[in-house]
Amino acid sequence: MSTNQVQAGNVISFTTAGAVAAGAVVPLQHAIGIALTSASGAGRVISVAIEGVFTVPKVSTAVWAAGEKLLWDASAAAFDASAAAPATGDLMGAAIAIAAGANGETTARVKLTPGNVTRT
Repeated sequence: MSTNQVQAGNVISFTTAGAVAAGAVVPLQHAIGIALTSASGAGRVISVAIEGVFTVPKVSTAVWAAGEKLLWDASAAAFDASAAAPATGDLMGAAIAIAAGANGETTARVKLTPGNVTRT
């Protein structure tokens, strides 16, 4: 058995920059995570899943097909279609759509795809 493994990797320890609610999307430098626990302020260490399928905020006007690569829109704090023009701070490729996204929906089910992210 390995003696140098720190953790499995699907959940990581993350030090917060401010308050974080459990279930919130946590944009990382080149990944997206989902807070599994909450934190009341900066400097708290919480568990963040960087793999798995989650229900997340969606830009209500975004439309996409199942399997499409999605963009985390930093200014909207929601996922958008990959065809959207990325702005500074957006994360492309952090997730793929598990189901089609329709106009008017405010949440989407996505699969996080760590190691596949481009930050603009």
